[in-house]
Amino acid sequence: MSYWNGDNNEEVTNSTSTTQNDKVLITIAMIKSKLYGINDATFKDIQTGEELVTIIYFSSLIEKLTLHRTVILPLLTQKEELVKFADVPAQINLADIVSTIIEGNTIVYFHTKNIFAIVNTYSPPMSSIIGSDTESSVIGPQDAFTESLQTNLSLIKRRIQNTSLKNKDYIVGTETNTKISVVYMEHIVNKDNLDKVHKKIVDIKHPGFNDISILEQLMDDHPFSPIPQYLATVRPDAVASYLLDGRIAIFMNNSQAVMICPISFFELFTSPEDAYNRWTTASLLRTLRFFGFFLSVILTPTYISVLTHHPEMLPFNALLNLQESRGKVPFPPILEVLFMELVIEILREAGTRMPSKIGQTIGIVGGIVIGTAAVEASLVSNVLIVIVAISALLSFLSPNFTLSNSNRAIRYIFIVAAGMFGLYGQMIAFAWLFHHLLTLTSLGTPFMTPVIPRKWTDFLNSVVRAPFFFDKRKSGVANVQSKKAPPIEKGE
Repeated sequence: MSYWNGDNNEEVTNSTSTTQNDKVLITIAMIKSKLYGINDATFKDIQTGEELVTIIYFSSLIEKLTLHRTVILPLLTQKEELVKFADVPAQINLADIVSTIIEGNTIVYFHTKNIFAIVNTYSPPMSSIIGSDTESSVIGPQDAFTESLQTNLSLIKRRIQNTSLKNKDYIVGTETNTKISVVYMEHIVNKDNLDKVHKKIVDIKHPGFNDISILEQLMDDHPFSPIPQYLATVRPDAVASYLLDGRIAIFMNNSQAVMICPISFFELFTSPEDAYNRWTTASLLRTLRFFGFFLSVILTPTYISVLTHHPEMLPFNALLNLQESRGKVPFPPILEVLFMELVIEILREAGTRMPSKIGQTIGIVGGIVIGTAAVEASLVSNVLIVIVAISALLSFLSPNFTLSNSNRAIRYIFIVAAGMFGLYGQMIAFAWLFHHLLTLTSLGTPFMTPVIPRKWTDFLNSVVRAPFFFDKRKSGVANVQSKKAPPIEKGE
């Protein structure tokens, strides 16, 4: 930065002219040719008291007030003020200059001295920090991540004020050049897991990333599985908790969600709110979510199995009532179930795509009206309406939205199996599901940990949530370096 010292101007000018532009003399015309056809690429000439200066930037990425305050005003009044913001690299080439502009910085080119300075002016319109609609909670912090990578990192650094909190940046997307940041606690995280994440990211060759869910699918250990193998969350308190547990968090610019790895199947049923509830309440709710997932999968298939293949399993009076309920229904149970499941899927999709108030109306009114009309038209039975409604509600108990969607796909496998072989088909489908879960891994860690293989340190925080004084050891899922949780260092 001594370039800005008037006494050393000549010396530094000579030095820079042989370092920045030693091999290829970069000109404004060359930069213009690179940015040709980009309408918001702005080249503005400013005549200062000493020389002509050209500033180059993308107007869509920079707020006018920021540009005026950090670049134009210091140039016209006092160039030394620019020292606080500018970076004058010793070596820079044309590709670096173009990349810097694309990232939202402003290039300041001094014609007389032939020097390129970089000023960080990235300031596009950003949404403010608000609560989450997808992971809402009654108690606990209400803030959620935004689409800004820097804002999201700041939300974590506000919660973990520790020098061991490290992050490493990558650029992914061969066309979009999307910036991601891998965050971890250096003294806790497993180094092998970090190496695996690094290798997976480096090996990915994909043109563009509009959301981190695309990166998640590309990094999956088993990409053909319907079960998510990483956890995506928009809650900063959840990410901070996982980081302190030795996990790795991956942030992406322009994505609200943050990816956590590795995880276990049981952690897909945990909610950050569990930590804020009493352990008894938290354990009850977590158990309800876990068994609700499997109940949702087997309820409607069991209806098909019992009516089609095993009517003798029901008490006589119950069977009589059930047959009376569907006495006028002309279709076999499997078609009846598939019809109602399809109606629920349509209502769910329509309610999701519509504006929130209209979506709620469609969900409530559509469900009541269509359900009643379907019964009166003898398309389905009253009992099936109740079973399908309960099954749909159970599928939403999981706090992980991706797992809820997986539940829908798995249920259809069970329905077909029940229609073909009854309860035997359901048992075969269950055997497939458990075998599949046992073969899954998350970043190389068995997905059914801590049950298979057993991790005693995690048993007290899996399906149930034990009191905190039992939770003195770090998670075995992350295979952390230090089993005991070290004290948080105070920031300097």
